[in-house]
Amino acid sequence: QKMEHTKKISRKTKREHKTLTGWLFIAPAFICFLLFLLIPAIMAVVMSFTSYNGFTAMKFIGIDNYTRLFQDTYFLQSLWNICLYVLMYVPSVVILSFLLAVLLNQKVRGIRAFRVLFYLPCLTSTVASSMVWKWLMNPQGGLLNMLLSAVGLPTSAWLNESKTAMVSIVIICVWSTLASNIMIYLAALQNIPGSVYESASIDGVGRWRRIWKITLPLVAPTTFFVLTMALIGAFQVFDQIYVLTSGGPAHATTVPMYSIYTNAFQESQLGYACSQAMILFLMILVVTLVQQKFNKESLI
Repeated sequence: QKMEHTKKISRKTKREHKTLTGWLFIAPAFICFLLFLLIPAIMAVVMSFTSYNGFTAMKFIGIDNYTRLFQDTYFLQSLWNICLYVLMYVPSVVILSFLLAVLLNQKVRGIRAFRVLFYLPCLTSTVASSMVWKWLMNPQGGLLNMLLSAVGLPTSAWLNESKTAMVSIVIICVWSTLASNIMIYLAALQNIPGSVYESASIDGVGRWRRIWKITLPLVAPTTFFVLTMALIGAFQVFDQIYVLTSGGPAHATTVPMYSIYTNAFQESQLGYACSQAMILFLMILVVTLVQQKFNKESLI
């Protein structure tokens, strides 16, 4: 009995030791989550119901900030702009990432060098690359307009005209995020057994049909991941717009993240900015949930 009792105590001690070890391992990440994510998020929710300006004490004003949001033409314009941006950016980055990954998955000489070249934009600072693009798209003496003129095509004002500014931002953002998505797709493509393609080839299935009937279904989970991350990232676009257009011209590229920044740090309306952040969070949440539902139905 004493031996059994000792064994039970020993097993309990080992179990407690393992539990303590597990908690010690996750403690740093859990503390960071509390300090930098959960607590600030709760504070933002609370502040969205106040008139806090960063200097004076918080004053509870109820839903006044949320009422003001739907009367703010600039914020409503930013919601329209971000919807346009998402509709242009997300399909472009997902489709191009997949097609380029298929090309980079070929077994040809020098393919590794091409993979490195495609990945270089990920290693470049967003601010630095945006400044380069600003020079390339300069209407006066920019390289893109010089090339267009050289081949007899009409030039564009690019970032300086409201009709083309958002399209220009989309081009730059697709270029900067394409490489990481290509690498994700490339990893998925290399996990597909070669025997599947060999069998299809023996049966006389053409290259494009193999891509449509074999490759796309097998990388569907990867596509869902890339699509989800692209959607979330698209709604949070800020760096390129801050550097390239500052929301202009004529608020054509003002998006919710930029509106939140200007209200919080330039106009000292932190409470109002937090209410805008809550609306943006709800938009991202709804879009993500809808996308997950459609993805589950398509898998079924």
